Amino acid sequence: MPSDLEHLPRISVIMPTLNAGAILDNCLASLARQTYPREKMEIILADAHSQDDTRQIAAKYGAIVLDDNGKNMEEGKRLALRHATGDYIVFVDADNEITHPDYLELAIRALAANPQALGVESYYPPSAKMSSFCAYLTALLHISDPLAWLMSANPRLVARDGETERWTLPGQSVAYPLGANGFVFRRADLQSVQANEKFQDTHVALFLMKNGQREWLRIRGRGVHHYYIQTLWLFVQKRRRATVHFLRVQEEMQVNWMKEKPPVPLWLAAIYCVTVFGPLWHTLRGIICDRDLRWLWHLPACPACVLGNAWGVWTYRRRRNDQPGGGQSLIAELQVKQTLKEP
Repeated sequence: MPSDLEHLPRISVIMPTLNAGAILDNCLASLARQTYPREKMEIILADAHSQDDTRQIAAKYGAIVLDDNGKNMEEGKRLALRHATGDYIVFVDADNEITHPDYLELAIRALAANPQALGVESYYPPSAKMSSFCAYLTALLHISDPLAWLMSANPRLVARDGETERWTLPGQSVAYPLGANGFVFRRADLQSVQANEKFQDTHVALFLMKNGQREWLRIRGRGVHHYYIQTLWLFVQKRRRATVHFLRVQEEMQVNWMKEKPPVPLWLAAIYCVTVFGPLWHTLRGIICDRDLRWLWHLPACPACVLGNAWGVWTYRRRRNDQPGGGQSLIAELQVKQTLKEP
């Protein structure tokens, strides 16, 4: 092993799972391909009692599996954080695939060289194993939800040093979701906002930005392939589940990046999505600017997003008191089967 790799810090890869067998091997195999020394990396799965082969696949790659008895994925991440021993924490979901073998190594080195940055965000390049619809959601929108995409502030590139890019948000807005899908944090920064006890997905980055760390990093062209969902109908179902999860999380902590001076308020974003004019304009603009016909998915995805979110609100109000099985039963019931497309 080269001497410079010997001095790399220990990292912990944290992943919540629930019946993820169809996609987990793909994710863990991409971690196994990393140039980062395996003895400096621990993989911790917070598993909500999967009934498929999730745990067998995890054992194949030497991952630590913890029993997640919480009522949402955020509690699973807190559980894994309490067991993590790394100096840096990488949040990965089972539907992720690290795009390049050197991503983690470059991300850790970049974060160590930029103490002002709160973390490293992934790019979401397309993959041959995703449908055109999935590529539209992840690679083109970058945020897998037209509503959230419209409400997010546009990041600004501050500087570029080799493969490392420095990004920030303009003005005083912190309306931008950061913190999942290959995101890398310093453990010390997570501890400074008590993430072990009150971790809530994008809240950590929000707290850090409010504390003055308004920059984050990206590694040029690298990150994760995010296999969010492959079809439009499954997207509606996925948004239903995500909305139920979001509303349950809001019961615990009334923190929400969409309330932090978004460029477009939620009510207006919803109106945009159910009318044809705004989505049509962005579709044409995207095709012209990116020369990518996958922007055509924007037209049906916008109303589908509103439909899925409204379905989720209705489901949550009707079944909010369903708490058997530690609160995981409804989330498990609403889980959408995620798959990989044959390349």
